[in-house]
Amino acid sequence: MTSAADGRRREPQACGAPADEPRARALLEQLTLAEKLAMLDGDTPFWSGMADIALHNASHQHPWPAGVVPRLGIGGLHFVDGPRGVVLEGGATTFPPPIARGASWDPDLEERIGAAMARETRSFGANLLGGVCVNLLRHPGWGRAQETYGEDPVHVGVLGAAMGRGVARHAIACVKHFALNSIDSARFRVDVQATPRVLHELYLPQFRDCIEAGALAVMSAYNSVNGDWCGQHPVLLHDILKRRWGFRGFVLTDFIFGVRDGVAAVLAGQDLEMPFRMVFEACLPEAVANGALPLSRIDDAVLRLLRAQLSVPPGDYPTSLRACAEHRALAREAATKAIVLLQNDPLLEGRPLLPLAGVGSIAVIGPLAATANLGDRGSSDTRPAPGSVVTPLEGLRAAAPQLQIRHSDGHNLAEATALATEAEVAVLVVGLDWRHEGEHIHAGDIAPILRHTPPPDPLLRRIGRARLQPLWSKLAAGFAAVASLGSARPGGDFASGDRTELSLEPRQEALIRAVAAANPRTVVVLMGGGGILCEAWRRLVPAILLFWYPGQQGGEALADVLLGRVSPSGRMPFALPTDHAQLPPFHPRTRRITYDLWHGYRRFQRDGHPAAFPFGFGLSYAAFEHSALAAALVEAPAGAADPQAALQLQLQLELTVHNAGAMVADEVVQVYLEPPGRALERPARSLIGFQRLTLEPEQSERLRLAIPLRRLAYFDEARDGFVLEAGRHRLVVARHVEDPGVAVDLELEPLLLGP
Repeated sequence: MTSAADGRRREPQACGAPADEPRARALLEQLTLAEKLAMLDGDTPFWSGMADIALHNASHQHPWPAGVVPRLGIGGLHFVDGPRGVVLEGGATTFPPPIARGASWDPDLEERIGAAMARETRSFGANLLGGVCVNLLRHPGWGRAQETYGEDPVHVGVLGAAMGRGVARHAIACVKHFALNSIDSARFRVDVQATPRVLHELYLPQFRDCIEAGALAVMSAYNSVNGDWCGQHPVLLHDILKRRWGFRGFVLTDFIFGVRDGVAAVLAGQDLEMPFRMVFEACLPEAVANGALPLSRIDDAVLRLLRAQLSVPPGDYPTSLRACAEHRALAREAATKAIVLLQNDPLLEGRPLLPLAGVGSIAVIGPLAATANLGDRGSSDTRPAPGSVVTPLEGLRAAAPQLQIRHSDGHNLAEATALATEAEVAVLVVGLDWRHEGEHIHAGDIAPILRHTPPPDPLLRRIGRARLQPLWSKLAAGFAAVASLGSARPGGDFASGDRTELSLEPRQEALIRAVAAANPRTVVVLMGGGGILCEAWRRLVPAILLFWYPGQQGGEALADVLLGRVSPSGRMPFALPTDHAQLPPFHPRTRRITYDLWHGYRRFQRDGHPAAFPFGFGLSYAAFEHSALAAALVEAPAGAADPQAALQLQLQLELTVHNAGAMVADEVVQVYLEPPGRALERPARSLIGFQRLTLEPEQSERLRLAIPLRRLAYFDEARDGFVLEAGRHRLVVARHVEDPGVAVDLELEPLLLGP
C-alpha cells in the first residue's frame, strides 16, 4: 500500500527518465534571444540577493530560482541544498550526513533517503536538490568530509548513484562538485594537478556512476584542475562529461563565485550560473552579438535546462511530508546502520563490554551527550523543528527508563570521575562539532574574485565603469567582513574548514583518561564527520563506537546498539592511520597540489602501514563466515550502462554467507581485487564490489554479485581507455581491506574496454 508520504501515485514518470524532447525543442523555438540568455543565470538580482544573504540568511529561507519564463509557462528550476536534508527553515528531516550513510554500505537505504529528501524538497516548492556529493575523501581532515561517502570511488559511486535514483523519483538530482574538490580552505585558489589515469581511475568514476544512473544536473567546483578553473574547464565539462560520458543534463556553477570568465565558461560547457544574475548577464549578450559566442551553444544550454525541467513529475507535496513518521524512522534506521563498533575488548569476566547487559546504572558523560550535534553550519546546515533532535542522553533515558542514568558534561573533571566511579558503566560522548570542521570561506580569497568579476550590466550602464569599479572593490572587502561575523575561528574566515590535527582536543583526551581510570567499564562514543586519531587513549578503554553526526533520531539509534537491541553493522568508509605522517600531503592554504593514486588504504598498503581501523572494518555482536566462492565471466544483461556491455561480458561472483552468531545481524560482504600488476604499478588490493544483507542466527544465504569489468581494469593513457590486464586476477571476499578473507583466482585475457 502506498503511504501518504510516498507520492508515487502522482508521478507519470521519474526524473532522469527520457524527457519530452519534442516539447523541449518546441519551447526552445518559442523563446526570444533575450529569454534564452536570461535562462542561463539565476533569476535573483545580484545586489538584492547579496543583501538577502547578509541580512536574512537567505540560503536557509527559500529556494533559489532560475529559468522561469511565465510567458510560456516555464516554471524554471528551484534549487535547495541538502546532503543531510533540505536546509530551509521549516522542519525538514535531518538525516545523518553522507559520511555516516557511507558507513552503512547500504545503497537501498540511500535510495530511500534520496526519495525522502526529494519529497521534502518538493514540499518547499523546489525541484533541484544539491544532495549528491561524491567528491573523494583524499584526506580525512578535509573540512567537508562529512558531506561525502568515503575514500573509495567504487563505494562512493554506488552510494551516490543510489541517492541520485532516489531523488529522481520526485526532483532533479544535482551531483557535486565536479571535480577534485577536497581542500576546503583553499577551494577558491588551489590548482590540483592530476594525470588522466588518476582522473579516470580515482576521481571521476563516481561522477560517471551518477550520470549513468540518470542524474540530470552536475555542479562544477570552485578549484582549478591542471591550470583551468573547473567552472570553465573544457576538458572536464565538454570532453569528458558531455562527449565521453554522453551527459544530456546541464552543468551549473557552484554558488556566487563559480565563474571567472563568463564567455570561456559557456564555451567550455557551463550551462547555468547560480544563484544571481551576475557574470553571464554582464558579458553574454555582447559576446553573442559580436560572434564570440555562437547561438548554437546558447541553444544547447537552454535545451539541456528545458529537458531537465520537463522531467520533473507533477504533483502535490504537502508540508506534512517534512519530518513525517516515515522519514523519522528512515533517519533512525540510517543512524543505526551507520554506527561502527571499532573496539569491544573482553573484560575480566571474559565477555566484551558491549552490548550492555545486567546493568543497573550508567554515567553518561561528555560535552556532546546532551547536545544536538548535527554537523557543520555551512551550506548543508539543516533546520529541524525545535525539540525534535534526540540526543544520546535522551535516547538512553527513553529506551531504558528502569536504569539509573546520570549525566555530567565533563567540564568539571572531579564531578565526572565521581559520577563514573559510582556507576556500573560509563558512556563517554566526545568528538567534533561545527567549530572543529566544516565548510570554509576564506574571505581573503573572495575579494580578488569579485574585483575581477564584471559588475552586473545594468549597473554599468547606469553608473559607468569608472565610478562602479571602486564600489565593486569595496563590496569585496565588505563581503569579507560579513563572512567573518559567523566565524567559528577567532578573527573570521566563517567556518572551521580543514583539519591538520586529527586528534581530539586535549581537554577531551584528558576527560577520557580520567573517566577510564575511574571506571574500567567505559564506552567511548565518538561524534564527528572526519578522521579522529585514537592512539593516545584507545588502549585505556574496552569499547569504542563511531557515532558520526547521527541526525535527529541519533539518540534512539545509539540506545539500540548499546543495549543490544540491534547489532552494530557500520563499516569504515575510510581508513584511519595510527599516525598523521602516514597520510598524503595536505596543506589547507596551498595554491598547488598533485593528486596521485595513493591515498587512504591504497597508500597504507603501498607503504606497509597497517591502519588503526582499516577501510571496511567494523565489529558485530554476531559472527559471519564466507565460503564456497566462485567467479566467472558471464553475459551482461541487455541494456547495461557500462562500457563492457558492448562486449556482452561482466564478472559474476558467488559465495555463501553464514551467520554463526546468536542474534540477527547485518553483514557487509566486500569484494577486493588483487590485480596482476605487470603492465604498470597498481594498488595491491582495491574494492570492486559489495553487498549488505541481513541474516537470522544460523541462517545461510547464497549471494550472487554482478561486477562491471571496468572496475578490474586500469586506464591506459596511450589508448585513452580502460584496459583489462592479462593474467591472474585474485578476487578476495573479506570483512575489510586488510582481512585475509577467502579468495578465488581468475585468468583473464587482455581486453580494451573503451573510454
